[in-house]
Amino acid sequence: MISTVFESPIGLVQVMGTAEGVSAITCIDVLPGPGLTPDTPEPVRQAVEQLQAYFAGSGQTFSFRLNPVGTAFQQTVWRALLDIPFGTTCSYLTLTRRIGDEKAIRAVAAANGRNPIAIVIPCHRVIGSNGSLTGYAGGLWRKQWLLEHEGTWPVKPTNPPGQLSLF
Repeated sequence: MISTVFESPIGLVQVMGTAEGVSAITCIDVLPGPGLTPDTPEPVRQAVEQLQAYFAGSGQTFSFRLNPVGTAFQQTVWRALLDIPFGTTCSYLTLTRRIGDEKAIRAVAAANGRNPIAIVIPCHRVIGSNGSLTGYAGGLWRKQWLLEHEGTWPVKPTNPPGQLSLF
């Protein structure tokens, strides 16, 4: 597993992965080591480039290979998150309905909170049914920044339709 870190408007962003794909993107507070090196796997290198374009305002989608580790249920929730387009938001209830089990709202929220690939698997686009900001592992200020950056804050959820995408 290779790890690299770069500076962004929301602090340090750490990207971890192998040639099989990116397994984690997280915001961190302390620099753990070097940035890109000659042995950085291509998916990690692509993730850094595409995230930098996103933060610069010139990228809205990501095309590098993902390899998140989680349970089958978490993977289902994370695939559903990929269907929330840039510039839109979705409520937890709507997300739960999309995966087909409205009663699983707490489990969906927990899986959302355990998303290992922040920003790219856009858990920050999930907000409360009343349009409020709710939990974000990287801190609510980062969630608000990301939503403002995408032009969706402050706005009520748009709950866009979508089909599940595969990793």
